[in-house]
Amino acid sequence: MKAVFEMKNVKKIYKMGEVEVKALDDVSFKINSGEFVIIMGPSGSGKSTTLHIMGCLDKPTDGSVYIDGVDVSNLKDKELAKIRGEKIGFVFQQFNLLPRLTAIENVELPMIYRGIPHQKRKKRAKELLELVGLGDRINHKPTQLSGGQMQRVAIARALANEPSYILADEPTGNLDSKSGKGILEIFEKLNKEGMTVVIVTHDPELELLGNHLIYLRDGKIQEERFL
Repeated sequence: MKAVFEMKNVKKIYKMGEVEVKALDDVSFKINSGEFVIIMGPSGSGKSTTLHIMGCLDKPTDGSVYIDGVDVSNLKDKELAKIRGEKIGFVFQQFNLLPRLTAIENVELPMIYRGIPHQKRKKRAKELLELVGLGDRINHKPTQLSGGQMQRVAIARALANEPSYILADEPTGNLDSKSGKGILEIFEKLNKEGMTVVIVTHDPELELLGNHLIYLRDGKIQEERFL
């Protein structure tokens, strides 16, 4: 099994004036290709810090982080930005779509940054929106879409550059239960097709989705289970 992500003895300390806050304390885990990972824990458990390190949005204070076997722990911000764009698909609770762009233009955006030609990215963006059930909404702007539809656009955008894994932060947190169920079904479908999916959540109901569960508490892994 190929590891797409690994943390080895990661510590993360934030300094707030004279006070040091230990957000992660010697955390180690590995995610293999094709897994459906649920990272859970109460507020202050280290979930957000884990998410930021997994997304190359933050660096560990100590320890090593590997993405597709490459140590990214000490890379410069520019190099991390490149890895973010090529290896990681982000899905946020707040959708983070650009309001002036249509659904298809939002999905095209990551491909523009990678220099993918116009026709090729247009075709792929359309296919991805069809994949998430929005083939009839490709020219709608976010204000013309429901919350569930906006999150579908966000998932299509996350898939644009064929990432090593999708990293979703409370992806159903802003949705009603019916829309949320539809979003989770898309993640399940993607995972069945081989995509590695990582959801960071405090919702205990979501643990039933995963085949690899990581429970954090006070910056440490309290429990890790494989189903």
